[in-house]
Amino acid sequence: MGEMSGLQLGVMGALFLSVASSVSIVICNKALMSNLGFQFATTLTSWHLMVTYCSLHVALRLNFFENKPIDIKTVMMFGILNGVSIGLLNLSLGFNSIGFYQLTNTIQKRLNVSSTQLLYQSAPFQAAILFLTGPFVDQCLTKQNVFAYKYSPVVLGFIVLSCLIAVIVNFSTFLVIGKTSPVTYQVLGHLKTCLVLAFGYTLLHDPFTSRNILGILIAIVGMGMYSYFCTNDTKRKQLVDISTLPQIKERDTTPLVASHQDKESKGSHV
Repeated sequence: MGEMSGLQLGVMGALFLSVASSVSIVICNKALMSNLGFQFATTLTSWHLMVTYCSLHVALRLNFFENKPIDIKTVMMFGILNGVSIGLLNLSLGFNSIGFYQLTNTIQKRLNVSSTQLLYQSAPFQAAILFLTGPFVDQCLTKQNVFAYKYSPVVLGFIVLSCLIAVIVNFSTFLVIGKTSPVTYQVLGHLKTCLVLAFGYTLLHDPFTSRNILGILIAIVGMGMYSYFCTNDTKRKQLVDISTLPQIKERDTTPLVASHQDKESKGSHV
């Protein structure tokens, strides 16, 4: 019972961390790109991953987790594929896709590694592919050169803040994948989208259209139905477990009674 409650607390903590960090980084990046004119999202993502790898390397040195030697070819391909997908999507919440979940979960199980170990091993390859292609992709999208941009202290401050939040985003994303199902991961993505729209309207005064409102309402209904069915399924499993307890006890006690009666029977014969 204690282990189950501890596991549930771990899952809830991972979900909260993922939602809070994802919403925070999107709001931070919106301010950076919309208000300050820093439009180089792909290059910024490469910096995110580099800072994530450096942070994990420090955590490894401090013995917060144990590194595990794994197949370098598999990790390299995983890192490159994810790096390319991020570059193509070029959206913070676009990274939160079911395809990414399935790929990451499959690699974790195949290599028998934790989420932290997989992130530590794959982050350098993701960062490298985005660092090399990012300036070219951003120039195609924005018609601007990231190296010719004039970096003010405010912009640099927001970039540093974005990179620090990204460490939590990347860590919590891999953590959630290791602890939840694909459906939960998708519902979590819809929740993030709703919160981003709400905070964007409140803090950054983004326009709020009828399409946004309709999308949020549909997502809320979907999340409510998901919670309802999950709760019912949990209750059903608990009832099944409770109903099987008497049968288990009866099976456990029957041999003992039979054995005791056999002994009495043998004693009377003697």
